[in-house]
Amino acid sequence: MTTRRKFIAGAGLAAGASALSAPAIAQSKIKWRLQTYAGTPLSDHVVKPAIDAFNKIAGDQMEIELYLSNQLVPTEELFRAMQKGTIDAVQSDDDSMASPTEVTVFGGYFPFGSRYSLDVPVLFNQYGLKEIWEEEYAKVGVKHISAGSWDPCHFATKDPINSLADLQGKRVFTFPTAGRFLAQFGVVPVTLPWEDIEVAVQTGELDGVAWSGITEDYTVGWADVTNYFLTNNISGAWIGHFFANMDRWNEVPDNLKELMRVCFDQSHYYRQWWYWGGEASLRVNGTKMQLTSIPDAEWATVEDAAHTFWDEIAAESETKAKVVEIFKKYNADMTKAGRPYRYS
Repeated sequence: MTTRRKFIAGAGLAAGASALSAPAIAQSKIKWRLQTYAGTPLSDHVVKPAIDAFNKIAGDQMEIELYLSNQLVPTEELFRAMQKGTIDAVQSDDDSMASPTEVTVFGGYFPFGSRYSLDVPVLFNQYGLKEIWEEEYAKVGVKHISAGSWDPCHFATKDPINSLADLQGKRVFTFPTAGRFLAQFGVVPVTLPWEDIEVAVQTGELDGVAWSGITEDYTVGWADVTNYFLTNNISGAWIGHFFANMDRWNEVPDNLKELMRVCFDQSHYYRQWWYWGGEASLRVNGTKMQLTSIPDAEWATVEDAAHTFWDEIAAESETKAKVVEIFKKYNADMTKAGRPYRYS
């Protein structure tokens, strides 16, 4: 007669035997493909360190394969490719990748939306832009992971710019929204693949670029083909982001999601000091471009035009109006705070 003790022991042995005989199910390594807007060697600074760090820490759990500008899809198709799942994640601004959202116009360089690079994380984390971006991208199946600041937007040109009149007819590579704004001053915005810009300046197809600050001009080679750098800028910092396909994001374990956020935040921090220090150092010690400036009184008309431009954008939709109101509130607060937040 089977005793209770023998029954339990027998059941345990049977279970053990089943476990031993069952084939082990190996946990497969998660693999993502992330494409950045940046080419070589800019990507070595703006994204590669973060991806390398993530892969090192994630180990056998997950690997992000990094692809540079236009390697898998053209930059203007980045959003669609990510939305469809052709690629898993993207580093870009909203404007360049033609996001079909209400906030796309604010990506990249929103004219005079910021004066310093620290303005961007404060706008997102303390003034409410983060929640708006998350909501807008969730509507179209994309996870907005984080936002950060890059460099300010300056003109680097073959001929000197000393007045607004000098901008007339200049064929310039710039962002869609920046180009839309600058057109009123005679600038002719030109859209070309990022990697073709240096040659286009050399051949005369372009008169210059309004895409970056001086650090990037030196890093990517544009300082080798332009002669002048305008110290006036139309924005204090580029607004860029990390995004992911929502389904792919939801499949990732929580610990890896958090690791991704930490590594991307480290990337944002790296750019804060790399660009900030680089902009000053190259103005003082750089030898490749001569600095020029438009007088403050004349440049003030450009700033005034930006505020009119803001109102035009705000009139386009309720969401855009909400974002513009945040920019207005933030900049008003900074002005009231005075030095060192604003000097005028």
